[in-house]
Amino acid sequence: MQSNKGQPHGMRIVSDQADPEGVGQASGTMPASDPGAMAAVPGNVSTLPGEPGQAGTAAPAAGLTDVAEPASATAGAVAAAPADDGVDDRVQDEELADDPAPVLTTPTLGEVLLAIEELWPSSLAESWDAVGPVVGRPERPVRRIMFAVDPTLEVIADAVSRGTDLLVTHHPLLLKSVNSVAATGFKGEAVHLLIESGCALVTAHTNADSALGGVSDVLADILGVTDTKPLAPSSAGLPEEGIGRVGMLPEPMLLQEFASRVFSALPSVAGGVRVAGERAGIVQKVAVCGGAGDSLFDAVRDSEADVYVTADLRHHPASEAREASLNGKPYLIDVSHFASEWLWLPSAADALVNVLHDLGHSVEAEVSKINSDPWDFILTP
Repeated sequence: MQSNKGQPHGMRIVSDQADPEGVGQASGTMPASDPGAMAAVPGNVSTLPGEPGQAGTAAPAAGLTDVAEPASATAGAVAAAPADDGVDDRVQDEELADDPAPVLTTPTLGEVLLAIEELWPSSLAESWDAVGPVVGRPERPVRRIMFAVDPTLEVIADAVSRGTDLLVTHHPLLLKSVNSVAATGFKGEAVHLLIESGCALVTAHTNADSALGGVSDVLADILGVTDTKPLAPSSAGLPEEGIGRVGMLPEPMLLQEFASRVFSALPSVAGGVRVAGERAGIVQKVAVCGGAGDSLFDAVRDSEADVYVTADLRHHPASEAREASLNGKPYLIDVSHFASEWLWLPSAADALVNVLHDLGHSVEAEVSKINSDPWDFILTP
C-alpha cells in the first residue's frame, strides 16, 4: 500500500525572496512559488517506509545538494563576450562552470520560525489551541529537522539520537496547563530531554489543519478528492482556508470501493477503518477532516456530502448523525487519528525545506518513523 502520491503541499505564501532560475531543481527541491513543478522532483524528506503500515515511499537522503549556477546568468555572460576576443569557447565555458555556486546558509531557529509562520500562520489556530515554539533559543542554528504527529518521549528520544535540532509536531505537548515541568512526570521529562539535548520543539496544530496545503488538503488529495473548499472556513485566513474540506471524486464510486481506497492510503494501525453505510451505496461528494471531526457534522450535512472521512467518531455523535441522515447519507468512515494526520508530515517537511531554500538556507528534514498511535491490537468477531 502506498499513501503519499508525491504531491507537494503547504505552499501557502510565496516568499518575497525569489529563487533564481534553475536553482530549486538543481538542489533536489523546487521553489515554493512553483508547487506544480515540484511534484515531478524527488523530495528530500525521509518518509516512513513500512512502520506504520505502508504509508509513504522511501525517499532520497534528506538535505540540499550543491546548487548550480543559474542558466540565465551563464547565457548572459556568454552573450556579453566579444566575438573576436580570441578566447576559445570551451575554455570560457569551463571558466563559467567553475563559478562559485550561491551559498546556502544554516538558519537559526528564529529564521525557521518565520518560515513556519509563513506556511502555517498562528492566526489560523483555534482559540483553545497552543501552537508555536515550546522550547528552544531563537539564536541557535538549525541543521536537522524532524516532523512527527506526537511529542511522545519515544519520538523525542529518537529525534535526539538522530542529532535533531528542531522537532516539529502536530500535536501540542502542553495543550493543557501544567503547574510543574519537573522531570518526575512524563511531560517534565520531555521538556528536560529536549532542553538538555539542545533540541527545540514547535507545534503546528489547528493552524496546520486550516492552512492551504494543510492536513485536510493532503488527505483529500491522496483520496483523489478535487475542487475542495473548507467545511468550516477560517475568519482569519484565505477563502480556501479553514477546518476540513469537501470536494468531488472524478467519478462516482461504491462506498465499499472508496472505503478500500481510504484503508489503502493510510498507515497501518491497530484500529483499521470503520464504515457506516450501505456497501453498494454510491459516493462522489466527499467531506474529510484529519483528526477528530465529529464537531463538524452540521457543516457536513449542509455540504450535502455523500460520505464523511474523519477520526475519533464517538458513539453518540455518530449515532445521531446516522439518525439525522437523508437517504442514509452522509455515510461515515472512521479512521485512526494518528493515521489521518501522519499523511501530512512528508509534504509539510518538503514545504518547509523549500521555503527555507528560497530564503537562502539549507537544512535536512525527515519524518519520524515512530508509530505513536496509542493502540497496539484489536479483536474482531
